[in-house]
Amino acid sequence: MVEKWIEQGVAFCKKGEFEKGVDLFNKALESESNNISALYNRARALSRIDRLSESLNDFRALTELQPSNPTFIGDYAVSLHLNNKNDEALTQLNLALSLEPKNPYRYASRAFYYDRIGKLEESIQDYEKTIELDPEDAIALNNKGLVEEKLGYKEKANKSFEQSNKIMGYNPSESPSLADAKASSSSTTESTNKKTTHPPFENRWQVVKSVFTKEGFQDFLTFSKGLFKKD
Repeated sequence: MVEKWIEQGVAFCKKGEFEKGVDLFNKALESESNNISALYNRARALSRIDRLSESLNDFRALTELQPSNPTFIGDYAVSLHLNNKNDEALTQLNLALSLEPKNPYRYASRAFYYDRIGKLEESIQDYEKTIELDPEDAIALNNKGLVEEKLGYKEKANKSFEQSNKIMGYNPSESPSLADAKASSSSTTESTNKKTTHPPFENRWQVVKSVFTKEGFQDFLTFSKGLFKKD
């Protein structure tokens, strides 16, 4: 019955009914307090309904049950960040990376975190390591370009976007709807927009998500959707 509750809970979460999912994961954990699947899914579901401190407790419990599991450690780091415990979050990101030093996703995760807290040069360094390990990582190239833009490195940013576009087989000049969206967002910068090699962030992100299938990041997209507010 425990597995059935978990299965039903996951089904509710996939439909966005996270409260119902949590109720079912609670039932499963009442029967098996250390059930990894129930605890992991409850931790994520709690994050999605802003019960962040409860979610943090579940992620902490998971890392105690499996202290060498980099996936649990990485998600625990995200939860710590969401609970404004950034020093602890970085410790966990470093730990996850030490367990998987050749996994480019671990560097990309830390790069994303550095960007979030304003350590932009450190973020770029980690994205560069990600790309060194996986030159076909369109997401890392795209995000590196976004950070470079923040720092005013326009030429470097455009190069990153162009490389990302090439990997995705994406040509901005062939996407008039995206160009129109960009132009309508700011009529005063029309000439600048025409020179830009990437469309508005939200539109480009839809393009990236539709073609990017690397293990780990798709799971992260599912988990993090809606958690991170725009700066």
